[in-house]
Amino acid sequence: MINMEALDRVKDVLESNIGERVRLKANRGRRRTYVDEGVISDIYPSVFTVLVNTDDQGTRTLCYTYSDILTSNVELVVCKNNQRI
Repeated sequence: MINMEALDRVKDVLESNIGERVRLKANRGRRRTYVDEGVISDIYPSVFTVLVNTDDQGTRTLCYTYSDILTSNVELVVCKNNQRI
């Protein structure tokens, strides 16, 4: 079971890094992973969004839950000082 305090800590760290560039690695299941760089856009009560620039489509918004980080489905590394979230 996921601890509520851990979720709050993840949310606080993400909130302090809004607007920062991050390196994103997301597990998409069946040995598929998505790796890209983007900017933490918004923080909501249950989810956070990352804006990713794509060559062919312009800007894409990706949405993840805080528990995705705790369960290692999503890994974020803040690019300014290589701080792993």
